[in-house]
Amino acid sequence: MILVLGGTAEARELATALDKAGIAVTSSLAGRVSKPKLPAGIVRSGGFGGPAAMADWLRGNDVIATVDATHPFAERISASVAQACPATGVPLLRLERPSWSERPGDDWRRVPDLPSAAALIAPLGKRVLLTTGRQGLAAFADVDQAWFLVRCVEPSAPPLPPRHELLLDRGPYTLEGELGLIDRHRIDLVVTKDSGGSHTAAKLDAARERGLTVIVVDRPPRPAVDSVATVAEAFAWARGHAQPG
Repeated sequence: MILVLGGTAEARELATALDKAGIAVTSSLAGRVSKPKLPAGIVRSGGFGGPAAMADWLRGNDVIATVDATHPFAERISASVAQACPATGVPLLRLERPSWSERPGDDWRRVPDLPSAAALIAPLGKRVLLTTGRQGLAAFADVDQAWFLVRCVEPSAPPLPPRHELLLDRGPYTLEGELGLIDRHRIDLVVTKDSGGSHTAAKLDAARERGLTVIVVDRPPRPAVDSVATVAEAFAWARGHAQPG
């Protein structure tokens, strides 16, 4: 059985490809979203309880290979699997979408973390499109100089920015839709994580068209494991382990 650590569009595409190829696949989701888009194959929800518990799970479920296709900011699970797989002899591959890159006309300010992004807001904008997800919104709770349109998939528990509107939505987004959102809410600054991929990249194109500054939170360091950037590469790797020789 191939284990796919999922929660991303790429993880769902990989699970579908493996299932269609007749390869047993189990996708593991963090369980933070109440109504996730479910992939093909078997689905388990919730954490493993750390590297040792994950290693026990790998041994007990006949896992022959693991693909870590989690979000680029899902630090904990990636750290756990990078320890659990070597401990059990299970091959591990990281499937990670490439980072976003600046294009002509962009005005980006890269920062290392969410608190740094919050500290940079005051001189740059008064009406902020905040798209960093519901985890970590507390970093913006003391920013009272700006109004925030907080877009995330599900509501977040307090603390939140004192002046905000919550917009519950899920990508993929379009350039037309993002331009309309910016114009309706008079957005003058965008704050985002460097999630990469095409599902949420339209906000960057819209910011470029409207001449807006974008604060981009860089990805956290990742464990040193073999990595690929496409579902096709991950599928070929997993199929090779499922059908050796």
